[in-house]
Amino acid sequence: MRALRLVLPLVAALGLSACADMNPTQQRVATGALGGGAVGGVLGSFSGNAGLGALLGAGVGGAGGFLYDQSQPRYDDRRAPPRDNRRYRR
Repeated sequence: MRALRLVLPLVAALGLSACADMNPTQQRVATGALGGGAVGGVLGSFSGNAGLGALLGAGVGGAGGFLYDQSQPRYDDRRAPPRDNRRYRR
């Protein structure tokens, strides 16, 4: 039990550091998979198979995060988003 107290924070820190250099698509897919896995695990525990529920939930959540990302408008990273550049006279 004592070793578990030391290992869990280390695993959590390593897991979070792996997300540091993700593009927006990867962030949305990971967020969807994490949320879907959590909800699927909870719902699956009611039927007695939390692992399968979490697996299916993560798959559906990841696909949902990807589809959401693809539906968002894209801007070129080198340019600012479009804006109105009209000049007004006094």
